[in-house]
Amino acid sequence: MLTLDDRLRAALAEDLGRGDVTTRSTVPAATPARAEFLLKQPGVLSGLDVAARVYALLDPAVTVTWTARDGDRRERGVIGVVSGPARSVLGGERVALNLLQRLSGVATLTRAYADALAGSRTRLLDTRKTTPLWRDLEKDAVRHGGGVNHRVGLDDGILIKDNHIVAAGGITPAVQAAREGGYLLKVLCEVPDLAGLEEAIHAGADRVMLDNFSDDQLAEAVARRDRLAPHVTLETSGNVTLDRLPRIAASGVDFVSAGALTHSAAALDISLNFLPTPVFPALQESLS
Repeated sequence: MLTLDDRLRAALAEDLGRGDVTTRSTVPAATPARAEFLLKQPGVLSGLDVAARVYALLDPAVTVTWTARDGDRRERGVIGVVSGPARSVLGGERVALNLLQRLSGVATLTRAYADALAGSRTRLLDTRKTTPLWRDLEKDAVRHGGGVNHRVGLDDGILIKDNHIVAAGGITPAVQAAREGGYLLKVLCEVPDLAGLEEAIHAGADRVMLDNFSDDQLAEAVARRDRLAPHVTLETSGNVTLDRLPRIAASGVDFVSAGALTHSAAALDISLNFLPTPVFPALQESLS
């Protein structure tokens, strides 16, 4: 598996290509720089260490100092300063900002969803609907926003979905085969309706995912679960919107999973602004 440094180096290589021709042609090699990371809208921060690592890999002479931490909710203003050779500060700007904006956007949307569930027993889960190769960072951002990570990959949890059910010949044979598979993992099974819920419970599922259930159906599902198998947990997915979350929580389900946290989060507006660099007398004399 590629390490974070491997992926960051690849991202830098993608952006720099054969070299930053604009900066090389306009900025002398010895020019120093100091720039501020400016948060331009309220949000929750994530990816600060990642952005700093971009610069560390690009040029150890660059230093990044943050005035915030991952998971902090900020309104607006300066959240950090980067200083070092101007060419390097410019060379890492886009990769650092892209990751910082993207991850902070995920954290900010997650916090809005988590706040909508505040005071209830329902916990917010993410999904595998993430950017390829950046899943670990996006799932970190979900945690920074107050959510809980679901499966990281296909190898760390059994989740029987509609296509598995079709391929296996039904809910009961799918659940029973999973329980007999010897993986020693809890078995989650997605169902489309209340009849499917009861079948999954009787087949031995540990958690049942209620896919695209209405509010009334969710309440009825909780009532049936409580009557048939109180130890089974319920998770709802599909048609999960911010305004609907309080109603979902009121049904009493244990979990709600939302792919939107990672596939639909808007990037947070953060910029990198250079500060004026003083011109020292000796340099001024050489320029005149």
